[in-house]
Amino acid sequence: MANTGIPTVDVSLFLSEGENEAKKQALQTITDACSSYGFFQIVNHGIPVEFLKEALQLSKTFFHYPDEIKLQYSPKPGAPLLAGFNKQKTNCVDKNEYVLIFPPGSKFNIYPQEPPQFKETLEEMFLKLNDVSLVIESILNECLGLAPGFLKQFNNDRSWDFMTNLYYFPAADVGENGLIHHEDANCITLVIQDDAGGLQVQKDSEWIPVTPVEGAIVVNVGDMIQVLSNKKFKSATHRVVRQKGKERYSFAFFRSLHGDKWVEPLPEFTKEIGEKPKYRGFEFNEYLALRLKNKTHPPSRVEDEISIKHYEIN
Repeated sequence: MANTGIPTVDVSLFLSEGENEAKKQALQTITDACSSYGFFQIVNHGIPVEFLKEALQLSKTFFHYPDEIKLQYSPKPGAPLLAGFNKQKTNCVDKNEYVLIFPPGSKFNIYPQEPPQFKETLEEMFLKLNDVSLVIESILNECLGLAPGFLKQFNNDRSWDFMTNLYYFPAADVGENGLIHHEDANCITLVIQDDAGGLQVQKDSEWIPVTPVEGAIVVNVGDMIQVLSNKKFKSATHRVVRQKGKERYSFAFFRSLHGDKWVEPLPEFTKEIGEKPKYRGFEFNEYLALRLKNKTHPPSRVEDEISIKHYEIN
């Protein structure tokens, strides 16, 4: 197995009944990773490698179409969410392009109709990653020592999950950001990346490259798990650095909460063990609005961007 800079776990250990030493070790590996920096990688997750390779190839074909074709699948004026094809720029320079996908059947979806099979592949990718995210949620539930099925019951509305298919333009020079350092606002993120590299996670104040492994899925903990666990599990700080002369393609699936959900540290990590809450409670919608403001009205200083620290209790 290639050294990815982050631990790699065989998820098939959790798809069968019973306990064994290998499963116990895998649980400990995930617990240690989530307690310190919130990143790990999984293999044998049930999604065929050939399907992932085909999806990445269809993605490459789509993003290489002329703009007049891709822009046909952009969100319509007044759309409440940025579904469909979008561009991101930094200082008026193209940085990346993406297709934003909501659950199949959502009224917000604008699927690309070409190349052939791309729409069907995006729908299937969403459903497959949803299945994997359910397994990961169950594993984290066990790692946190919560009652069986607690996180599934707490987070039982799938209508706010979404997926992105991202294309990063090649960098003209070494070290150009494709996605600046951040933490994800949701619960759990799954990432499928091609072999270009560029994904990095912050660990012990250093940036660790997450070296691509064919067929593997990168998992990172988001802000909501950090709050619910009262910071026992850490929301992963990560970034994407564009590679000189290399394009990058990836899929990211975001297992989220319904916007009306109230979030605060669980009693299992506070009053039941005599610990003070590290966060005040809030509605998820409120936090998303603050995060969106970072994008629509960027502060003059990066350190002034709203993050989950906004809700920390000093």
